[in-house]
Amino acid sequence: MKRLTFSLMAGSLLAGCAVGPDYKRPETPAAAAGPFVDPGTTKVTAGAVDGEWWRLFRDPALDRLVVEALTYNTDIRQASANLKRARAQLSEARGQRLPTTEATGQYSRQRVGTAGQAATLPGGISLPDAFEFDSFRVGFDASYEVDIFGRVTRAIEASRGDVDAAQAALDASRVAIAAEVARTYAQACGFAAQAEVARETVRLQTRTLELTQRLVDAGRGTIRDVDQARVLTENARSQVPQFEAERRAALYALATLTGRPPAEVDAAANQCKAPPGVSALIPVRDGQALLARRPDVRQAERRLAADTARVGVATAALYPSIRLLGGLSLSGQRIEDLGKSSGFGFSLGPLISWNIPNLTAARAQVRAAEAGAEGSLAAFDGTVLTALREVEQALARYSGEIERNVALRRADASATNAARIAILRFEAGRDSLLQRIDAERERAGARAALAQSNAALAEAQVSLFKALGGGWETAPPPLRREGPVSGS
Repeated sequence: MKRLTFSLMAGSLLAGCAVGPDYKRPETPAAAAGPFVDPGTTKVTAGAVDGEWWRLFRDPALDRLVVEALTYNTDIRQASANLKRARAQLSEARGQRLPTTEATGQYSRQRVGTAGQAATLPGGISLPDAFEFDSFRVGFDASYEVDIFGRVTRAIEASRGDVDAAQAALDASRVAIAAEVARTYAQACGFAAQAEVARETVRLQTRTLELTQRLVDAGRGTIRDVDQARVLTENARSQVPQFEAERRAALYALATLTGRPPAEVDAAANQCKAPPGVSALIPVRDGQALLARRPDVRQAERRLAADTARVGVATAALYPSIRLLGGLSLSGQRIEDLGKSSGFGFSLGPLISWNIPNLTAARAQVRAAEAGAEGSLAAFDGTVLTALREVEQALARYSGEIERNVALRRADASATNAARIAILRFEAGRDSLLQRIDAERERAGARAALAQSNAALAEAQVSLFKALGGGWETAPPPLRREGPVSGS
């Protein structure tokens, strides 16, 4: 036993010379760490990004829905399960640093025939046809791999990278789900607002149609005037069911995002009439903070680290594998014989194995692992570029939508005023019915465009928040939903 202990200690001292490349985080371009290049908008600031960004909308219903989704969403639960599996695999890899042991106990009834042997022993003693006897044996075996070339070390490094990548994947799933909930909620509210604009237009156009019909009946108009008024009325009426259908579809999607069946539509979201919006300046920081915050960048970097370590695992197969083996056993034909020294046995010694001279398969595995690491490096570089691109695009679109929204608000105010004047002039007999219809058509178009822009502006804000990558820092632990919750 002293020799076995000494051998294990010596093996531990020899371990640590890990073959294969040592991982080093790849450098990102210096330009990627600076401020974003898009001129952007006066609605953003270089301040620190808010983790719970959805609270900037100041909508309690949205706050609750996002928290529910972060808790009960099935994609997040699946990502959480993947993280638990990766942690279990890391524990398994770490276990390879310890000796493997096995305790055995065996009993057997044996029969040994004497056929073909001498019939009698010296002295004239006759042999029976067979011997039958009991056999008892207990044993303890131990095996320890001396990690001279770092196979176990690299395997642990790879598993640790997998755990970090799985954690980043969970965080990335939280970012995506939070943004999707906010976007879907904004869609539901936006479609409700557009449907209300369409209903109001229907009411106004219906009054115009009735007025036109009365004028025709009085001989002051033509059938063409009636048909034109009816076209405007029916066009507005046709938009209502379309907006309502899209609103309900968004509510159904919102329910599933929060881990509920579509039938359990959220009551607060069902009552929403206008898309939420952020009135404060949106903090965006810079590229360096973005790359440190985005979970997908962290996930790609950790995958690269894991695949680099796997090159070392494959490289270790080119070298001998050394294991220290030891075993103790007690045996006897009766159970009470197990404690006697005559039944004691042991074995101790190293086992060296090496797939030499045929290392073709091992070298091929090294090349495959190197190619995998090369692909992961390309994926990391692509993820960095994608993160920067998404923020720049989101800033550009947000800036453009703000300018568009401001222009549409001016257009709506002008169209409303023009329609009011046209009605007054028509009632005073100074404008024709056609001029009044044209003015009301322009007002309806301006209001519809503004309602659509309000919804698009909310979605542009959500897209910017998603691109910035926040929202995972204070997420609650995922759970399986059990029964309905308040607000449904």
